[in-house]
Amino acid sequence: MNAPAPEALRRGWCPSALKPMETGDGWLVRLHPPGAVLTPAQLIRIAGLAAHYGNGLVEISARGNLQIRGVALSTHPELVATLLAERLVEEHGGDGPQRLTLVAPFVRFPSHRPHPEEARSAVSKDVPARSGASFETRTASAPQDEGSCCEPRIDAPALAEVIEIRGRTIPGLPAKCLVIIDDGGPLSLDGFACDLRVVAVASGTVAIGLPDGRWLGPVATARAPEQVAVLLTAFATHHRDNPDAIRRLRDLPPTLLDEMILATGLSQTTPPAARPAPRRAGRFVTAQGEAALIGLPFGRCDAGTLHRLGEAALRAAVADIALSPWRGLAFSGPAPAATEPLLAFAKRLGLIVEPDDPRLSIEACAGKPACLRAQSDAMADAAALAEAAAPLLATGASIHVSACIKSCARMAASDLTLVGREGGYDVIVAGTTRGEPIAKLDLPAILARLRPGQDLFTRVSERGTSGPSG
Repeated sequence: MNAPAPEALRRGWCPSALKPMETGDGWLVRLHPPGAVLTPAQLIRIAGLAAHYGNGLVEISARGNLQIRGVALSTHPELVATLLAERLVEEHGGDGPQRLTLVAPFVRFPSHRPHPEEARSAVSKDVPARSGASFETRTASAPQDEGSCCEPRIDAPALAEVIEIRGRTIPGLPAKCLVIIDDGGPLSLDGFACDLRVVAVASGTVAIGLPDGRWLGPVATARAPEQVAVLLTAFATHHRDNPDAIRRLRDLPPTLLDEMILATGLSQTTPPAARPAPRRAGRFVTAQGEAALIGLPFGRCDAGTLHRLGEAALRAAVADIALSPWRGLAFSGPAPAATEPLLAFAKRLGLIVEPDDPRLSIEACAGKPACLRAQSDAMADAAALAEAAAPLLATGASIHVSACIKSCARMAASDLTLVGREGGYDVIVAGTTRGEPIAKLDLPAILARLRPGQDLFTRVSERGTSGPSG
């Protein structure tokens, strides 16, 4: 296979509400709700806007953002005006990330989230915001069953908010720059690629991870935003100097990374302890009460389904809905005894409510006809793979279906990666879309060779160590 030109590998800018992206089914409008949290009424409203202004398809991206597909350029201004007026999106100027940080669901402290002015003051004084609580939290008091999610070691959303505000003062950050804020609890975000990783290692203490595997710290949570800002400022400078070669922090050579580390004044430390793969769907018990995590198959559903799910959340008296990086929705605070009926209703809608659902282990891009570059119907093929390869996925293997080499759905390696090409797929074992294919096969051949006892099943199951798709 001939190597594509470098510009063909670039996935374009990050769309937003103000800057839509043209696709094969119209314009894609990406929403960044304030704090990545919605009320049930807001979810219903967004479903209505998707049906009115778009083609009725709604997606959740791997970074926990809502996307409305099929918007006409002529009606886009009216849609944006509505989104802004109703505070359904939070947009800011500049070319940097609209949302710099990613936080797991169910670690929300909405009554304690700092006001922007308090957060700015906290950053300047190098102390945590005091809006009801510091970043540190109490130890868990909830029962620890299979679906329990103990109270986190840090207030990750509050820390993320301070880093967001600090990051907006750094000129030149690439739009795709990402900082993961991980509370160190059961909902590990280890499976997600990022530029920097901030992980709680003790109450009120974090370590900062770099893409080359080095970890810095330990760092008091109050100092973490400024240390992250030092690293991001240096990264932004190198990106501005060489934007084509340095697009993500992982592109920096070791000598420049060494200089960045030296500027922080931090020592290297041991990596945080490994944690089991997180449960990505089902019922949870948190320190704040009941919760439910519901996934959209391959991150997509129609507006009618989303509307009905929002109505069910209203009936269940759900307090808020966080956007999940596992391409789903996290419902916090339903009324007592309302969680199981909510999950049962979502299952009837065809959504994902069980942690062992094989669809959770497959990442798929929009594919044909939604994407102009697509060479396969990735979503439909992913559905066929989920059914046929369920025994393989049950072993812990992950599959990535990409309709072209750009890898929009997943940047990291998967146990099996399929790259659409000329009516078939390049088959790559234990790699990314840029890996060396072992064969080019059509979908029926792939499905046949993924059956137990067949060669592709054996080869992938032996390499099935990448864990859940991120």
